[in-house]
Amino acid sequence: MEAIIRTYSSLSEMKADEYRYWHSRPVHERMEAVAELTVSLYGLKGKTADDFRFQRVVEVLPRPRR
Repeated sequence: MEAIIRTYSSLSEMKADEYRYWHSRPVHERMEAVAELTVSLYGLKGKTADDFRFQRVVEVLPRPRR
């Protein structure tokens, strides 16, 4: 894999390029990136993803029958 170095004249230009890049990627790839970042951030806190699950049910909503 070849590294690509880009220089930007402003933060807004960099953000616009990043936005275009992520919107060019398929949804499953974006979701995988979010999951990877989430697990990495949990690791920085010394936690696992299981430590942040819901502790209890807040409210149960009735659902109409089909």
